[in-house]
Amino acid sequence: MLITERLTQEIKAAMLAKNADRLSTLRLLKSAIGYAQIELKNESLTEAEAIPLVQKEIKKRRDSAEQFERGGRPELAAKEKAECLVLEEFLPAPLAEQDLVALVQQTITELGATSKKEMGAVIKAVQTKAAGRADGKSISTAVAKWLS
Repeated sequence: MLITERLTQEIKAAMLAKNADRLSTLRLLKSAIGYAQIELKNESLTEAEAIPLVQKEIKKRRDSAEQFERGGRPELAAKEKAECLVLEEFLPAPLAEQDLVALVQQTITELGATSKKEMGAVIKAVQTKAAGRADGKSISTAVAKWLS
């Protein structure tokens, strides 16, 4: 099932359950996907196009939560974290650390990378292969560990 189809079903379920917080988060995601469809001039987005949008929305929420915590607003930080949890439901299962390391090693071997100068190319290739199952920070850390 596509993310957009699942999102529509989740919105209906949240409306029936009268869960306003979940509903508003789902509507924000639907809006972001709608803007992307307009930008890309597509009727619907593929999984590969939608997953980065979900990740971007999660990153926004995490950054906001961090800022709220620094600003002494724990109630707003908690709201942002709750929204992250709702959005994370739309991501594929994350790669286990050993799987990520194996993917990084395989990609380094395929590309013949030997130095940190080639780190960007390796990270980009790993992100493509991971297909949203690993965040950029963990990929970057794993690649940096193996390239010296």
